[in-house]
Amino acid sequence: MGRHWLTPAKSNTTWRVIETLGKDDLLVEMETSSEARKKHPHLPTHFDVRAIRYQRKGYPPRTLLTSLVDAKLYPAAELRVLYHERWEIELGFGELKTDMLQRLETIRSRKPDTVAQELWGLLLAYNLVRLEMERVADETGVAPTRISFIAALRLVVDEWIWSTNSNAPGAIPRHLTDLRDKIRVFVLPDRRSDRSYPRAVKLKMSNYDRKRPKKSSTRSRAK
Repeated sequence: MGRHWLTPAKSNTTWRVIETLGKDDLLVEMETSSEARKKHPHLPTHFDVRAIRYQRKGYPPRTLLTSLVDAKLYPAAELRVLYHERWEIELGFGELKTDMLQRLETIRSRKPDTVAQELWGLLLAYNLVRLEMERVADETGVAPTRISFIAALRLVVDEWIWSTNSNAPGAIPRHLTDLRDKIRVFVLPDRRSDRSYPRAVKLKMSNYDRKRPKKSSTRSRAK
């Protein structure tokens, strides 16, 4: 069908090694779960999967499982990079929910048609901001990811409000030129991919006093 998948393996995932395709690159056989076979009796009892092991600096080793079993056509090094590029989409989701919606993920519309209209409006606005960022990036000779989305979004909103209140449609091209000149200020430094920040649980603050054991006084100990 031309569709493939790439996902991290769980810590309790088991398989049987069939062939070594390269360094930290294995062709393995996995067993189809009984629950899946009950729902879909036509599924085979076993299926072949490719297991690619990798480790980033400061993080524990992980294994990627994929249906792309051809090691020559899909080199392991490229799949490792592809997996982390896929997570770049999470930054886009964060920009939509946190920056554009200001953590108000609930859609205001109450009907299917207006919900679809609101979502399309949100996606159009996001891509228009990204389009302006891409144009500025091309003019300045940097990658679009080097431009701050938050700063560009706030600037676009401010310029849009100012231009709509001026009631002068002929001034819009000049406003766009000024807008792109200002966005150039928000070019970020190069990414430092060599840094590592392992995941950790943040301690939750509490409004209550901490309960501590009471120390017995010297007088009570003397008794």
